[in-house]
Amino acid sequence: MQQSGIRELIDQGESLTLEFKSTIQSADKIARTLAAFANTRGGILLVGVEDDGQISGILSEGEEMGKIEEAAERLLEPPIDLVYESHHLRELHVLLIRVDESDQKPHRIQDNRGEEQVYLRVHDKNMPAGKSAERTLEYEPAPVDKALLQSPNVKTLLQYLQTNDFITPKRFAKLVNISERRAGKLLTDLAEGQVITPVDRGNGIGYALK
Repeated sequence: MQQSGIRELIDQGESLTLEFKSTIQSADKIARTLAAFANTRGGILLVGVEDDGQISGILSEGEEMGKIEEAAERLLEPPIDLVYESHHLRELHVLLIRVDESDQKPHRIQDNRGEEQVYLRVHDKNMPAGKSAERTLEYEPAPVDKALLQSPNVKTLLQYLQTNDFITPKRFAKLVNISERRAGKLLTDLAEGQVITPVDRGNGIGYALK
């Protein structure tokens, strides 16, 4: 990738498929981003770039890549392959790590308690998946009625999720003025079709854009 291409990426800001890191603090922490990218749509990690897009550069490519490779090969199950590029911008060293969407989903990592966890990419965040989301990752999407996707309720839902991290059945029911039971059923059907995905909010399940 040309230097101009790196600058264009940075100008886009962090997103579903792009994350900035000034440095890799630990293999454990970066494993979440790698797993989330692989479990969702893939993505690019730029190391040596601050959250606000300022280029800070890295001191040691070997040290940064060592942590990233440890995360990809040892902490993720199954492991993932990475493609990386080394760039110099304004005499500062930036690493570009490319993660493809995986055909071996879900990729799990161990959390601080030693329990396996699946992460998904939601907007510009890495969020733990619910158990139902883990199951949907393992199978082909269920067919979704095209008429349903064009319905006012679903259009309103998808518009809401464009600017919000997730929605709960209760919030969706209120948003489109239907019963919570009906809202939950509709969200479940869309999740099985992988139009949206369940995420673990810690105090219950929400649904985010796939």
